[in-house]
This record gives sequence, C-alpha cells and structure tokens, in this order.
Amino acid sequence: MSRTANGRGGHGRSEGSVRRIGGTAGGSAPDRATPSAAETAGELGEFGLIDRFTADRFQPEQTLLGPGDDAAVVAAPDGRVVATVDTLVEGVHFRLDWSAPEQVGRKAVAANLADVAAMGAVPTALLLSLACPGTTPTEVLDGLASGVWDAAADAGIGVVGGDTVSSDTIVVSITALGSLEGREAVTRSGARPGDIVAVRGVLGWSAAGMAVLRRGFRSPVAMVAAHRTPRPPWREGPVAALAGATSMIDTSDGLLADLGHVAAASRVHIDLSSRLVPVADKLRDVASALGGDPMNWALTGGEDHSLVATFPSEDVVPAGWVVCGEVRAGTGVTVDADRWGGAGDPGYLHWR
Repeated sequence: MSRTANGRGGHGRSEGSVRRIGGTAGGSAPDRATPSAAETAGELGEFGLIDRFTADRFQPEQTLLGPGDDAAVVAAPDGRVVATVDTLVEGVHFRLDWSAPEQVGRKAVAANLADVAAMGAVPTALLLSLACPGTTPTEVLDGLASGVWDAAADAGIGVVGGDTVSSDTIVVSITALGSLEGREAVTRSGARPGDIVAVRGVLGWSAAGMAVLRRGFRSPVAMVAAHRTPRPPWREGPVAALAGATSMIDTSDGLLADLGHVAAASRVHIDLSSRLVPVADKLRDVASALGGDPMNWALTGGEDHSLVATFPSEDVVPAGWVVCGEVRAGTGVTVDADRWGGAGDPGYLHWR
C-alpha cells in the first residue's frame, strides 16, 4: 500500500473483462499495423493499443516467450519465482496534473521492484495491466508505455505480457517476477531480539514532495521527483540478503508502519533512535519552508520505497545502509523507547 497523490490511498485490485497484451518475444512487432493516426484509446481499439505498447520492444534472454501468446514463458533457473503486484489508480495514487504519464509508468514499476528487492531477489520480468477510458489521448498512453518500458530496461528486464480493459479512470497494475538466485527468501518474520535495524534509501522525501505539490509548487525538484518517480534501491535487496539480513521490507507505507509489519510477523519489539533515523538536510529545509515536521515525514511518509532490514550485528551491515534502531523482546514499534507522538497516522490503511 502507499500514500496517495490526493492524500491517502493504497494498492487495490480492479476487475473486468480483459485481453492479454500481444506481440512477440525479442521485441519484434506483431503482424497488425498500428493505427498511427488515432488520437484516443477508443480510436486505436484494443488490438491497436496492444500493438502500440508492444511493437519493437527489447526482451532480455530470460524471456523465453514474450507477448503474443496466451501466457509468457520466463526462465527460472532457481526453480522458485518471487511474484508481486501493485496497482496505481488515477486520482488515488497519481494525478496527471502533477505527474507526466511517463512518470506514472515509472512509479508503477518502482513499487514492484522494491517488493522484489525486499525478498532479497532480483527482478526478471514485468506484466502490465492497463485500464483506461476510450477518450484517453494516445500521448498519455505512449507516455505510460515509455515509463514502464524505460524502467524495465533500467532493471534489465522486459514487459512480457499483460491485460487491457476499458474503465472510467486510468488504472495501471504491474506484476513483477523475480529470482532468488539460490538464496533463501528474506521475509518479514525473521527478526530476532538483539538484531539491529538499518535503512537504505531516502525517508520522507515522497511525503515532502506531495506537500510541495499540494501547495502548488514544483520545487525543490528532488523532493517533487521523489514523489513522482521514486527510485527504490532495488539492487540493495540481494546485497542485504548476502550479508545475512534476517528480515526486510520496503517503506511503501512509512517506516513506522512497515516496521510494524516486521515486528508483528517476527513477534518482536523494534525501537528506533530519533538520533539515528536519517533525516536529510534538504528534508529539513522543505519542512521549515512549509511548516512541516521532517521527522514525522521520515517516520510516517510512504511511497519512498526504500529498504529497511534487520541484521544480526552491525558488523555485517552493508556499506551505504544506515543503522537506526534495534530489535528487542516484546511487541510493537517505538521511537526512543516511546510511542511516536508526531502528527498524523503512523502509516496508510485502506478504507479507514
């Protein structure tokens, strides 16, 4: 789940009649011609939209059969497949007056890459499900496609299939597959008393970016970009796993909320040190300008998609990770041995 573009919201699931995205492995175009003169999704038609999304796209070697059949075939030498799905809904997770379509596509992929990384896995493939009104302009569709494909290429993976469906609003749903490469999965349930807590990536930047956008501003650019196109440190998931991480999760809902999931699954108490939680100077500057609380953003702001993990000792924490707390016997999550008293909720919950 994640904080939303209009305030709050998490990941959901849309239903309806769908068709699988077409195309062929290796990035070759299907036989049907793309109607280039079309100006909307309705004018393109379902198969024209499919062709527009899949034609002349790169597929890496692990894609054994890409778009164009009833299902894709992706190599899984490990014998196990990590799978995750995240959904972005227009007006809930993004606004097109705040974000370009390409940024929305990248944001959708980012959430999935972070989930795969949190298991200690590397991504191997994506599937894209797109719902949109027939009036959706083709430039919006092209931007979404470019964002998804560019983010996939950055990760060395391809989009191997998906669905299309008509709807009243734009919904982008990504499924990501991953490989553990022979390692055991790092789950939420492995933290033990005596472990230390460390984080990799930024905290509170997406929340700060949303606060900036709500005020009608577009800078500082770094904070706004963190909300529009979060950059999860997905390569660090396998690094943490190899270092011996005992549990891991990404900060989609906020540091306190997500560590709460770890504490509950592991049946432990996690205590953070406010002195050690990384709060960037840039975050403090934005908070000062807007009257916000930088520590509250760092602790409760979601959609940074950074990684937080527990390790058996500080000696094994990989370079670049910041130690910020410890695991104890008990339950729940505290800050400086006390319940966090900052403004707002500790994290996002749907239907609340």
